[in-house]
Amino acid sequence: MATETLSLDAIQTLAMDALVAAGTTPDNARYLAQATADTEADGVASHGLAYIPIYCEHVQCGKVKGDAQVQVTTPKPASVVVDADNGFAHPAIEAGMAPLIQAAKDQGIAVLSIKNSYNCGVLGVHTQGMARQGVIALGFTNAPASIAPSGGAKPVVGTNPISMATPDGQGGVSILIDQSASVIAKSEVMKHNREGQPIPLGWALDAQGQPTTDPAAGLAGSMAPSGDYKGVGIALIVEVLAAALSGSNLGTQASPFSGTAGGPPGTGQCFIALDPGLASGSTLAQIGVLIESVLSQEGTRLPGQNRGTKRAQAQQSGVAVNSATLEKIRAIVAG
Repeated sequence: MATETLSLDAIQTLAMDALVAAGTTPDNARYLAQATADTEADGVASHGLAYIPIYCEHVQCGKVKGDAQVQVTTPKPASVVVDADNGFAHPAIEAGMAPLIQAAKDQGIAVLSIKNSYNCGVLGVHTQGMARQGVIALGFTNAPASIAPSGGAKPVVGTNPISMATPDGQGGVSILIDQSASVIAKSEVMKHNREGQPIPLGWALDAQGQPTTDPAAGLAGSMAPSGDYKGVGIALIVEVLAAALSGSNLGTQASPFSGTAGGPPGTGQCFIALDPGLASGSTLAQIGVLIESVLSQEGTRLPGQNRGTKRAQAQQSGVAVNSATLEKIRAIVAG
């Protein structure tokens, strides 16, 4: 597979230029372009530049409002509500983040609820940003239905990621957990399907509920839940917090994040910020002890540790990007 190495700044600029060329306002494109560079830096290529042609297509077909105007309200002292106006999730999240962090520092805990939203990309990008501002961060986002309930074959909930990030007390992140309710993110199956590559057994099920290595059959069937029924349980928790709480579309009501069928997905996100001093003055110290108990064993690592390593490398050496992906994006920019 041919690749080209780009700096993080070049990735952000390219994403920004393509989104604007497709009809997104610069203010709405800016945060998504930054997140795209962050995602590539973390080594999650399936959610990085590979998604830009899809985002652009969705602006052009009306799945996403490129000129969306988000609305922020604070109905309760510890509650921030953002209406994304069927635009990209990233500017809506950004709009709600400052009042969320301030409310958490004032009240000890606060909730950001986002409705009429869209795919927020890698959830951990957002919780990392929260942790860098000194709060313990929890994130939840629902997605179009792609996981069948235990004993069933028809999808009812999405891959519905959850994320947690903890601050290190020095402006960094000490723990990052970012995982979907499925064995693997659906975007990975989509990526294998685009590239004509089989998927490992155990990633997805066909329409009859049987394991498959054919990505197309998996996309027509359902994603395999992580931990069997436990993954379904996590997806349901996320569905309640991200969709039901915000008044967003459930996974069964949302249009797909891929293709042009249907209107805006109208999914939701939920972020919870907790002040580390909410209940004790030893929270960060205890997290440090917890981390040491993990890393003191030979061969162990923390969740998210690889992302931090890859990001440091990317900042110095750039990121190798699929040449075919770059060709598509540059064609969008050229018009």
